[in-house]
Amino acid sequence: MESWLSFVSDVGFPVVVTLYLLHRIEGKLDTLNHSILSLAERMQR
Repeated sequence: MESWLSFVSDVGFPVVVTLYLLHRIEGKLDTLNHSILSLAERMQR
């Protein structure tokens, strides 16, 4: 049981930070994807 608590305390913080950063970047990636798709459409005209 103590080994699990040690593991969670050692790994828990980086996991939380990673999930937070992935959540923040998701919206930016969606915007970037939309921009790239609209650019391709504009170039075909």
